[in-house]
Amino acid sequence: MSSTLNLLMQGGWPMIPLAIASIAAVAIILERLSALQRSKVIHPGTLKLMDAFQRSADAEIMLAQCQRVPGAFARILEEVIKVRHLDHIQSIESMRAVGRTQVGRLEKGLTLLEIIASAAPLIGLLGTVLGMVTVFDAITTEGGLGNPQILSDGISKALITTIAGLSVAIPTLAGHSLLTKRVDELAIEMQDRATSFIVKIQGMQ
Repeated sequence: MSSTLNLLMQGGWPMIPLAIASIAAVAIILERLSALQRSKVIHPGTLKLMDAFQRSADAEIMLAQCQRVPGAFARILEEVIKVRHLDHIQSIESMRAVGRTQVGRLEKGLTLLEIIASAAPLIGLLGTVLGMVTVFDAITTEGGLGNPQILSDGISKALITTIAGLSVAIPTLAGHSLLTKRVDELAIEMQDRATSFIVKIQGMQ
């Protein structure tokens, strides 16, 4: 533990933003993995309500039930029921508007993940450049060119930040890609189900 801490301290101040970025990335990924579970976004109770809807007269009852069900899809279904008297195209546009809002909420934190994945290697590179400047200063002022130990220690310290930057960026990029794909899959499923329900509910009027 102490050797790891010493290694991190050798990287200098760029290790501080990298440490903060890594903590933020882990927190966002874990939170989004939990929030984007299918059962939380498309609650099973919502699907049961859709299957149970058989008469247009029951729309208000179903609307009240939807308002008690959590999840993004329940909010979309609420809108579908509210605008059921509009024509098909208007209903679709209204549903998509609410859908975009809900998808935007599902994407919370993904922009920050993208920023971290892009910035971490650059911070690491900055640390490396600063470290190499220190190495050349040591060579000039202390005759480090004739001392391989000074030269190798300086270079290893300079490369620590590059390693740290890549170590933060790679899993963050992977997490961002995974979560983006999950949001896209959920968005497509919600749109397909909502569109089918619009056809169903308008066919009963």
